[in-house]
Amino acid sequence: MSSPEPSSAESQAVAGTKPHKGTAFWLSYIAVVVSVFLSALDLTGVATALPTITADLHGGDEFVWVGSAYALSSTAILPLSGSLADIFGRRPIMLISIAFFAVGSAISGAAQNMNMLIAGRTIQGIGGGGIINLTEIIVSDLVPLAERGLYQGILVLTWSFAAGIGPPIGGSLAQDASWRWLYYINLPVTGVAFGLVLLFLRVRTPAGSIREKLKRVDWLGNFIVIAGTTLAIVGLTFAGVRFPWASAQVLAPLIIGMVLVGVFIFYEAKVPREPTLPWEVLAQRTSLSGYASTLIHGITSISIIYYMPVFFQACLGASPIRSGVDMLATALVIAPFALFAGIIVQVQNKYRPANYIGWIITIVGFGILTLLRADSNTGEWVGFQIVAAAGSGMIYAATIFPVLAPHPVQRTASALAFYAFVRAFAQTWGITIASTILQNELKKNLPEAFVSQFPEGSEIAYAAIPIIGNLEEPLRSDVRKAFALSMATIWKAMIGISGAGILTLPFLQEIPMQQHTDESFGLTEEQMAERRRQQDEEKTIAAVTGANTPLDSDKQ
Repeated sequence: MSSPEPSSAESQAVAGTKPHKGTAFWLSYIAVVVSVFLSALDLTGVATALPTITADLHGGDEFVWVGSAYALSSTAILPLSGSLADIFGRRPIMLISIAFFAVGSAISGAAQNMNMLIAGRTIQGIGGGGIINLTEIIVSDLVPLAERGLYQGILVLTWSFAAGIGPPIGGSLAQDASWRWLYYINLPVTGVAFGLVLLFLRVRTPAGSIREKLKRVDWLGNFIVIAGTTLAIVGLTFAGVRFPWASAQVLAPLIIGMVLVGVFIFYEAKVPREPTLPWEVLAQRTSLSGYASTLIHGITSISIIYYMPVFFQACLGASPIRSGVDMLATALVIAPFALFAGIIVQVQNKYRPANYIGWIITIVGFGILTLLRADSNTGEWVGFQIVAAAGSGMIYAATIFPVLAPHPVQRTASALAFYAFVRAFAQTWGITIASTILQNELKKNLPEAFVSQFPEGSEIAYAAIPIIGNLEEPLRSDVRKAFALSMATIWKAMIGISGAGILTLPFLQEIPMQQHTDESFGLTEEQMAERRRQQDEEKTIAAVTGANTPLDSDKQ
């Protein structure tokens, strides 16, 4: 049997050249970038406004569900969204995800009580999870892994910019207008993202009828992982706040959920013809190391995003808008270092150095965060954030390369869906671990008379922040000192967890990265023809001027 003809992208890779990126590519990439902006703006803005939202809706004992409902639905949907993207195509699933995000935002903005807000956040999470997952998958369809460092960095740069303006926007709306606009502002942005994807994201869609495609979906496998993820996150949400860790209300759903996640992995290895998670995605030590590093990074990075605003508001007396501005030292540093990590990988064609450097800086960053106190000066809390954010940014961009390098491009969607699932699931653990530590430490460090005024099961931090500024001295100073000491324990725990990230590195192997993409999901024939036409025009111009074309330059 004769071997199949190589694709055009593969042929160029063999010849040592890179496919030229024309207008079609950049319009598609812009559509993806705007979608990332949409998701990040919401995530970071909500964290800053949560104390105000909790106080307004009288939801102190249900606060944790505002974040957990989003995390639950966005995490549970990730494997399914990757599978649907392979079967139905990237574009329709991205459009559906953006639509879910818009509907969830509208419901959250109109919420009259915590239950309505939690319902809206759940729907929003389905859309947000799909957007993040499809973004990674579409970029992988457009850019070979060996070239992806720069483009991955641009995505993180976009995320960081949204994260930078998200907290000030969330804080200003919570303080000067209404926190509801934090959700309503998503609606015009979703409209822009939807329009860009609809008009410009022209990538191939697999052939076949809807009925045929529905039959190909691994429904049982997805049901198992959705049920397992839901139960595990419910257990994590209850843990340490509403119920003790050792209680049946925590252990039963947590254990059953984790068992079901294990059953899902076993089922995927043995049963479906078209598995949601092909076994070969996990059966390689470099990929496993990348997934483990992603899991640990998810735990540590989310603790900074969620709990640095708590430090600013509780310890330094910052308003919601000021705490958002204070977070710029984190948000605006993550991106340059993510871009730096991507460039290191692309230039060296190696991903181990970026992962090593990132984890070392992360550990140092969390170490110096433990030094923050209620009387820390601006130079200290800005400088300490910068170091921690630098390490976090590098790891954010660096773990995707070992995850994908060992696998053929046809497995990219499945590998990335599990990659996104691991990160999101880890972030849920990160929020829970940090909140549990803070809750327990505050009970120990705060004056007993002050703690006793909060109902059992309420999140002390978010219930206390709105009233700290009105306390009489010396109680106010005592409460702020107690918050600072309690938060130092969070950062100490993150040092240990980051140390586990270092332990994943010896298992990394430097595997040559793919030089081509999966053309089954690349640009449409119409857009490929447009790209070829632009290449011909550039060659003609080069012939007249005597200059080299981009391809000629690459050959040289």
